[in-house]
Amino acid sequence: MDIILIGGGLAGLAAALDLAGRGHRVAVVERKRYPFHKVCGEYVSNEVLPYLHRLHADPAALAPAAIRKFMLTSPAGRSLTATLDLGGFGVSRYSLDNFLYRLAEARGVTFYLQNTVTDVAYDTTTDQHRVALADGRELTSRVVLGTYGKRANLDRQLQRSFFTQRSPYLGVKYHLRLPGFPRDLIALHNFADGYAGISAIEEDKLCFCYLTSRQNLKRHGTIAAMEQAVLAQNPHLREILGSAEMLYPQPEVINEISFAPKQPVEQHVLMCGDAAGLITPLCGNGMAMALHGAALAAGAAHDFLSKKTTRAAMETAYSRAWHAQFGARLRVGRAVQRLFGGPVLSEVVVGGLRHWPGAVQALMRRTHGQEF
Repeated sequence: MDIILIGGGLAGLAAALDLAGRGHRVAVVERKRYPFHKVCGEYVSNEVLPYLHRLHADPAALAPAAIRKFMLTSPAGRSLTATLDLGGFGVSRYSLDNFLYRLAEARGVTFYLQNTVTDVAYDTTTDQHRVALADGRELTSRVVLGTYGKRANLDRQLQRSFFTQRSPYLGVKYHLRLPGFPRDLIALHNFADGYAGISAIEEDKLCFCYLTSRQNLKRHGTIAAMEQAVLAQNPHLREILGSAEMLYPQPEVINEISFAPKQPVEQHVLMCGDAAGLITPLCGNGMAMALHGAALAAGAAHDFLSKKTTRAAMETAYSRAWHAQFGARLRVGRAVQRLFGGPVLSEVVVGGLRHWPGAVQALMRRTHGQEF
């Protein structure tokens, strides 16, 4: 195999389509079977559209919601609004990932579904990777991309430093219906020790996703109790929780969400998407970053597989390109996150930004990229 992608989320699927389109033999290892839900804000900046068009994967086929406006509220409900420069679209990961999977499968990508990678090792004598699967099979590949998301047991095997650090954050996601909610708006609502995003996706559905602390959940015992005691203190969230029709009985939940810095190359594996670095959900552009990272990784891998460059040069070029494209965004995201979550500071920041629209636009530009 020319290249193996460990994980079949947005970054893995886009890179698979990209590299298969360049004539390489590609395999993807994914622990689930499509389609499936993921904890995700499900908003994508329009900066990704040229790339998706080059991959012949136009998301218009999924009838996504067109999003042009942004709202931010404080825990007490004070709000500000702004126009999104590029705009974006809303589509569920359930639909988008399955759409990209079907395209990749039709274009010859090999999938190992309902399987995981237990070990990956680079062999200097053959200049190849050995990839061990949970079902006992062993694959070889010239290049490996780590596209497995926020956290996996493979991070322990690769001895990544962030994996040993406990994270206080957990994420919760629902799909819901809420008549009257503007389909061109993404809203971010602050509450004590967290924030929630809501925006339209395909059909008449909305994605409602929030980040909070394990301590918040521990204090109140259940997600439902926490939502009523904490989130509902924000009147906008109280309206959502009280009026929305939840479309599945239990929310999707993920623990140990880490925003600690990561490295884009680990033991000769090119990391991509959330495996390379996670932007704070308050900045809402992780899906676009995953797709852009896929484009960078696929380009670097193609040059190596085509013998235009060495492995060392591939790894250096990808690492530099990744940091140039995303390093500042992640730093700004971490700084912005520190301004919110605490009720008093959140009130002050939102109150100040209401009278400083230029600062709002500047922050959004610093956490979003250009068309690529």
